[in-house]
Order: sequence, then C-alpha cells, then structure tokens
Amino acid sequence: MLVLPVLAVLAAALQWNAESADIVREMALTVLPEYAWTSLLLCVLVAAGTLFLGLGSASLVTLFDFRGRRQWEWLLLLPLAMPAYVSAYAYTDFLQFSGPAQTWLREALQAEGRMLPEVRTVWGAAFLFIVTLYPYVYLLARTALLERATHLMEAAAMLGTGLRTRILRVALPLVRPSVAAGVALALMEVLADFGVSSYFGIQTFTAGIIKAWVVMDDHIAATQLALVLLATVALLLWLERRARRRMRFASSRGQRQGGTQGRVPVLQGGQAMAAHLLCAVPVVLGFAAPVLMMLRPLLQGLELDQEVMWAQFLPWAWNSIRLGLSAAVLATLLALALAGSARLFPGRMTGGLMQLASLGYAVPGAVIVVGLLLPVAALQAWQPEWTIGGLVTTTVLGVLWAYLVRFTAVALQSVQGGYARIPASQDESGRLLGIGGWRLLGQVHLPLLRGPVLAGLLLVFVDVMKELPATMVLRPFNMDTLAVSAFQLARDERLTEAALPSLALVLAGLVPVILLSRSLRRRNG
Repeated sequence: MLVLPVLAVLAAALQWNAESADIVREMALTVLPEYAWTSLLLCVLVAAGTLFLGLGSASLVTLFDFRGRRQWEWLLLLPLAMPAYVSAYAYTDFLQFSGPAQTWLREALQAEGRMLPEVRTVWGAAFLFIVTLYPYVYLLARTALLERATHLMEAAAMLGTGLRTRILRVALPLVRPSVAAGVALALMEVLADFGVSSYFGIQTFTAGIIKAWVVMDDHIAATQLALVLLATVALLLWLERRARRRMRFASSRGQRQGGTQGRVPVLQGGQAMAAHLLCAVPVVLGFAAPVLMMLRPLLQGLELDQEVMWAQFLPWAWNSIRLGLSAAVLATLLALALAGSARLFPGRMTGGLMQLASLGYAVPGAVIVVGLLLPVAALQAWQPEWTIGGLVTTTVLGVLWAYLVRFTAVALQSVQGGYARIPASQDESGRLLGIGGWRLLGQVHLPLLRGPVLAGLLLVFVDVMKELPATMVLRPFNMDTLAVSAFQLARDERLTEAALPSLALVLAGLVPVILLSRSLRRRNG
C-alpha cells in the first residue's frame, strides 16, 4: 500500500513505446530544458543560502557565548513553522507595486514607478526557500557541533591554536556530513514544492507534473516528468543517507552539558550586538516579517462581514482537522504495527519493510498523486464497468491513501526513537511473566511509548494540514482545506481573505517547533 505509488511510476518506465518517445522528444524541445534549468538554479541557490544561514547560526550559538544565546537557540527554529507558500503570499502582498512597501517609498522619495524588484521570480523563490528551510541545516550542524567539536576545540586551544584556526580546521570539518545531510533535506523540500512555484509561475518539475496531468490531461508526459523528479530525489536521498552514515565519531567526553563547557569565547559589547543581529536576521526574514505581513490584510479584513469570513473559515478548518486527525491516527497505528513487528520478529524481511515504508516522506506529493492515479487509470481502462476510479479519485479514501504514503515515515521515525529507549530487558521480563507476541506490544511497549506516539500523532497532523499538491488533486469536490483555500485565494489575488487560513497553518506549524525546542532544552540540561 505504501510503496505502490513509487512502483507504479517506476513500472511506467518499462512501458516505453513510440508514443512515449514522441512525447519525451517534444518535451525535450519545449518545456523540459526550462524545468531542468529552473529546478537546478533553485537547488544551487537554496543549497548555498541554507548552508550559509544554517551553519553560520549554528556555529554562533554553539561555539560562542553571549547574553541571550539560549533564547536564540530555539528562536532560530521558528521558520520551520512557516510554510514556504505562506511566506510567498505575505511577501508578494507587501512588496508588490501597490503594496505598502513600494507605496511608502514612492511617497517618501516623491518618485514614480516600481521601487523594488519583482518578488515573483526564481530569485525570490530561492530567498523564500532559504529563510524557511535553513533550520534543517541549523539543527543537524548544531547537534554535530555540540557532540563532537566543543571538547576538541578546547584541546586545540590548550595547544595554543588561534580561534579562527580552531573553527576552520577543527569544528567545521567535523560537521561536514551533518551539513550535507541538512542541505539534502532542504533540497528535497524544494523539489517537492508546488505552492511557491505555482503561485510565482515558475516552471519546475512539480508544477509541470500537476499541469500535465490535471490541466493538459497528458498522463504520459506527467509520468515521464515524475520519473525524472523521482530519480533526482532518489539521488538526494542517497546522498543524505550516505552523509548520515559518516556522522559517526567516537568521543570519550560526551556531549557538553549546560551548553558552555570548556573554553567557549564570551562575546561582549559590539561583538555581542553583532551576534544578536546575525541571529535576528533569519528569524525576522523567515518568521516574524511574514507573520506581520499577513496580519496587515487580516486586520483589514476585520472591516468586512465577520459572519461571512468565519462562515468560510470554519469549514476549511474542520476539513483540515478531520483529515489531519484521521491520517495521523492511521499513520501512527501503521507505524506501531511496523515498528512492533521489527521489535518482536527481527529479521531481514521486517527490516526491509521498515526501509520501504520510510521512503514515502522523500517522495514529492506530485509524484505520489501520479503513482496513485496510474494504476487506477489502467484498471479503469481495462474494466470500464468497475467503479474503482470513483473510490480513489475525488474521495477521502484517495486523499488518506496519499497521506499515508507520504507521512507514515514521520510517525515511524518517532515510534522507532521511542523503541530505541526501551531496553531489551523489558521484553525479557514480560516473557518471563507469560506475556508474549503481540500482547507484549499492547501491555508492555505501548505504556512506554506514550510520548513518542503522541509526538508522531502531532507531527503527522501538522504535516497533513500543510500538504498542498496531493490534497488539491485528490480531494472531493467542494472539500477545501486551509492549505488549498489559502492557495486558491492568494492565486486569485484575494490576500485579505487568504490571511486567516494562512496564519492558522502557521499556528499549527508551531506545534512541532515547540516540541523540538523543548527536546533540545532537555538535551542540553
């Protein structure tokens, strides 16, 4: 069930014929070069930007000490709560020709015409991705610096090495695998994005897949584009896992406690002010500014009919909540079954199933949509009298299936983390008391997994609420969610009405950020 969409897209490559060759040849002469160039340029810009912001901020709050450093450690996580497409709506409304920024500049400078560059470009999209995705690099780099670099820098300082040399030749080389993994994760999010690219009119692979399938009704073209995107994501996933395998270092000192062990330079005066400024820039650009920009049209919308506004918002919120809760419960139950099987019956088969189930999160939503609709279309063409197409397309069943393929890996990772903290002696004690098999999972494991299970539920719930391409294509008619309604209203330039569902998505996104910041505080004592 979880692997079928990926297998369907891969199987389509085996069905190569003259028609497929003609379509690919036509695409190569028309849209394919633009899709490839735009996606490549976005990846290069986002890789450089997230590397600079993520590694720079992680180094600043880890390798130096200054007043307020502990607050910046969790504040730098806030852009994780901001979907990139919500930032796109906010910046577009604020910086467009008739927006408040350019209007104020024209009045202040007594000038006419455009005062600021157009934000709806590849460069504008890259900026939005950088300020919302750098926390991937920040998190992994900061963890690596805490675990490996601090005591080695202390040893280098005792040998008389200067601060600059310690950072460049001791700390940064140790975190290269972590940084590579963080950049790969950010690039997978860029390739999977549909909201920003579609709203800005940027020709990326994801936008092209949805356009080919939904607008042009060209299934072969959509499949070929999905194959190219899937191959690119597979390469990034391989690079990320290869980097994670290299993130293993032996240490006799352990992680520093309290965050200030050893000879950590203390910044004061102008240096401390500069550190605060450098930490504030990504937080303001990635979180605070978009929230304030969306509050402006929301406050303007208060002048409208309140009953009409809430009459629209409440059904969107209810649809998002019930889809999120349903998918979260099903994904968590599936994750418990998979992780429990691996624990109770360890072996190559259960281990392989775990690996296959974890692939979905790396697959873009547009590819999952194509992978689900391909076998349905084939069955419908083979047996026209069957109604299987109506069971999957434009139904809640199809939407939940896509969610499970995409987000079961999130719940599985949380449950696996909980299992890693349960010693094998607990299982042995249960068996000595006559509790074996699946009863062990229900009576021994579940009470010990309450925290990870709840965390998995919340993470899947939030991810489902923000999911856009799969929801937009597979949802039933007249069943809009917060993400879909915000996208459609923003696309129609009705940003005043889009502000409320957009800010609701940001508020929901704060849940995993709060959980993550609490986890980091406990880890650092």
